[in-house]
Amino acid sequence: MLTVSTVNVNGLRAAAKKGYQEWLAATAADVVCLQEVRAEPGQLPPEVREPEGWHVVHAHSDAKGRNGVSLLTRVAPDAVRIGFGEPEFERSGRYVEVDLPGVTVASLYLPSGDVGTPRQDEKERFMAAFLPYLVERAEKAAVEGREVLVCGDWNIAHREADLKAWKANQKNSGFLPEERAWLGRVFDEAGYVDVLRRLHPEGPGPYTWWSFRGKAFDNDAGWRIDYQVATPGLAERATTAVVERAATYAERWSDHAPFTVTYDWS
Repeated sequence: MLTVSTVNVNGLRAAAKKGYQEWLAATAADVVCLQEVRAEPGQLPPEVREPEGWHVVHAHSDAKGRNGVSLLTRVAPDAVRIGFGEPEFERSGRYVEVDLPGVTVASLYLPSGDVGTPRQDEKERFMAAFLPYLVERAEKAAVEGREVLVCGDWNIAHREADLKAWKANQKNSGFLPEERAWLGRVFDEAGYVDVLRRLHPEGPGPYTWWSFRGKAFDNDAGWRIDYQVATPGLAERATTAVVERAATYAERWSDHAPFTVTYDWS
């Protein structure tokens, strides 16, 4: 079996003090994808930077205290690639991928955006550049006889079932019609599969992010913006998909919850 977890840690140094390390020590995952690490490797305690039993790749951002993605694997990767060939985002701490036997796994932190601001412009530029790369990556992997799995915080809720307050968010970044249509192209044109929806077609949820403000977590007023997006051959092997939602608000170590999928990789 191949078990993969993905989680936006909302600052790895802070998460490590709240329960991330205990979660990592207990997980059965073979691969862990982290987003919004917000630290250069040298700023992390050794036990967080290189936890025992894991091979770790960090891709930090040149903008200090922002972004950052990491990949932890039980076995040493055959190859590592940071960025996806677009100069603007090469050192932005938003994408890293590794080759493992038979599968390429990536950790993605897509820009969050904010309507009417440069942040939304950045998000749109990222999406425009990233979709062709996804197509190219899948085509290359097919030639190589391998699968592709892109995990992370995509910062888009695809359908109404993917966020509780969808009616109130139709003009907000993360649920804009053009963003949802773009994610639809990832599935329909690029040929990738939303692994959770393959196993659980109906909603609402399960959600993966809840604001720290108000009663969002207690009321399960969340968004599903963390995905595992796979090429069809791997998606068909998914057997379980679980959002590891904390039992209580106090037990959260991020505003996101880990999303874990097990694949029959026999």
